[in-house]
Amino acid sequence: MTVCVFVQLRCRPGTTYRVADQIALKEIHSELYSTSGDFDLLMKLYIPEGADVGKYINDHLLDIDGIERSMTTLTFKAF
Repeated sequence: MTVCVFVQLRCRPGTTYRVADQIALKEIHSELYSTSGDFDLLMKLYIPEGADVGKYINDHLLDIDGIERSMTTLTFKAF
């Protein structure tokens, strides 16, 4: 069973669209949105069964140049 997580990303000024393009090329997300507030992007993704959430995000997402900070929200049960 996959784990659904939401990841908020803060990008360096002027890099949000480039970061979003790089995420889209990786094809790891389910949904990706531009947002207002403390973070610039919000993405929903499913972590493969058996994968470590933190390592998966580090290995597949946080290597993109322009990402300053991330915040991951784990989900537990759909209602």
